[in-house]
Amino acid sequence: MSYIQLTYEERVTLSALCQQGFSVRAIARILKRHHSTLYRELDRNRCHVTDGAYRPSKAQRRTRARRKRSRRNRHYTKMDFLLICKLLRQAWSPEQIVGHIRRFHLMARRISHETIYQYIWRDKARGGSLWTHLRQSSKRRRKRYKAYDSRGRLADKRHITERPNSVETRRYKGHWEIDTVHGRGSNHCIVTLLERKTGFVMIGKLPNKTTASLNNKTLRLIGRDPLSFKSITADNGTEFHQYKKIEARCSAKFYFANPCHSWERGSNENVNGLIRQYLPKTESMARLTQQQCNQIADKLNRRPRKRYAYKTLEEMYYGI
Repeated sequence: MSYIQLTYEERVTLSALCQQGFSVRAIARILKRHHSTLYRELDRNRCHVTDGAYRPSKAQRRTRARRKRSRRNRHYTKMDFLLICKLLRQAWSPEQIVGHIRRFHLMARRISHETIYQYIWRDKARGGSLWTHLRQSSKRRRKRYKAYDSRGRLADKRHITERPNSVETRRYKGHWEIDTVHGRGSNHCIVTLLERKTGFVMIGKLPNKTTASLNNKTLRLIGRDPLSFKSITADNGTEFHQYKKIEARCSAKFYFANPCHSWERGSNENVNGLIRQYLPKTESMARLTQQQCNQIADKLNRRPRKRYAYKTLEEMYYGI
């Protein structure tokens, strides 16, 4: 249960009942407060130097003064935020930054992600740009009622229910999810491959959304570490209809999720959202290069993740 400070009215009642001879525990029952809260209040705010009396107006002033002096108000200096600003500009979230700092003991004082957010908003109020490095959640969502899946149907595909149970539990490395991400106004797009156990991601640039382009780039990405590909789970997009050509040249088997069931490839959907921070939906990918795709993947793979005790995806994938 979260702690809520006493109000001024409660302090007045506490003072009056104390003067009438009520015990602290009896007052606690009347105020519906824990008795330790009232003991703490009396101990902190009595006039110890003079008569030892508890005065509500003076207690209220002391409380306000303590809050102004609290560590949440300018407890950290500008020097403390040099590292934080550097990591923010690398598109790390405040939570990831805090986990990284604690893991490697990079600051003498403990800091919370809420403190970093407060610093960012103060910086924005002064005209700063730190807030522009935060992930944006501007995508609008809408429910599709009885939407018909108009994409091409594919015979003989393996359904996701045929996938080994160990893939679902993320017990072993080598099981991937695949998807395409599009920009604005052109056929240029990217293909993303995400390893389910570690979250490690690869990104490839496609000049178009044809099966030939997708197969060629996917095989190139698989070629970086071919022994680590045992299965690939895709959605029902037509760009994956020639998946058997990929299977013929590597050891991975393809599985297909149910139409409009994006949560069956939740990890891939999540990383696609992170990629949007670098490649907004409103911008074209026509000038995007493979080198830039590699740089984006490196940034994502080198971010610390809370679920891995703030190790990076790169560390998890390569067993560092």
